Amino acid sequence: MDISPLINRVARGKNGSENLTQQEAQTVFGQLLQPGADPLQLGALLIAMRMKGEVSEELAGFVQAAHSHIKGFSATEAPAGAVDLPCYAGKRRAGHAYLAAALKARDAGIPIFVHGVEAIAGRVTAWQVLEAAGVTRAETLADARAVLQAEGVVYTDLSDFCPDLFTIYNLRPRLGVRSFANSVARLLNPLMCAGQLNGFFHTPYADYMAGANVRLGQVRSLIFMGAEGEPELYADRQKVIVQQQGDTVSRVRFDEAGLSPYPREAMDAGLLKQQSAAMLAGDMNHREAAVLQRMGEAFVWASTGCFPDGWSKEV
Repeated sequence: MDISPLINRVARGKNGSENLTQQEAQTVFGQLLQPGADPLQLGALLIAMRMKGEVSEELAGFVQAAHSHIKGFSATEAPAGAVDLPCYAGKRRAGHAYLAAALKARDAGIPIFVHGVEAIAGRVTAWQVLEAAGVTRAETLADARAVLQAEGVVYTDLSDFCPDLFTIYNLRPRLGVRSFANSVARLLNPLMCAGQLNGFFHTPYADYMAGANVRLGQVRSLIFMGAEGEPELYADRQKVIVQQQGDTVSRVRFDEAGLSPYPREAMDAGLLKQQSAAMLAGDMNHREAAVLQRMGEAFVWASTGCFPDGWSKEV
């Protein structure tokens, strides 16, 4: 199929560009995910979508295309109550409190499936923290499920379970800007966990990602502006939080903790790793402890669909 007409529709500029349907998005990205795809067409689509911005239908189509490039997808499913935790941003300003919460949730009997990328320039990734903590990395979805059942937590890397998408995700240094591959990776849910916790950085993505999850048949997801783009709630001030359950999307909130704000300055990577390790060992300040509590409540909701006291829907 000649996909140039579809690229043309999204590349007409600020006032002329059009959104693709879900099927069109699946078709065009499905072809561009092929190893032999035209690099000029791929670059054109990535930049055009960056300028236009993705909508829910397009994100859902892109994710469906990526699913067809994941070996074992739909044949391997997570245990009941498992939570999908996509980590594709990394951190540079504070330790990974959400990973401390994830391991605590694991200890409470909630299986946690973590996926992301091994390294991000200038940032400390989830895997770098989890590897130091002794968490097992699985190369296939079948292995990931087995580890998840045996150990309660597992990490898989995008480069292992979907190398074609990883190649596109890894084009950011050459493109100069992020592409929709980042959002697609966050929405993959490779083991089809019933619950998903998904952080983002730019506000419009709250509704777009929730809408995509509705179209993808996700059981439930909590989608929120996360610390540095990772799936970590802020406890010091209210951030956008969208709850998706089946076809229903609503906004929720919790009371602010009234604590110091999230750090603004970057840390030395070595010190950040040490801080993250200390958090995983239970050594944290009041702000971090408040994040641990809220993230623990989020993991319970993602696993069971039930919010503890302190959360409420926005009117």
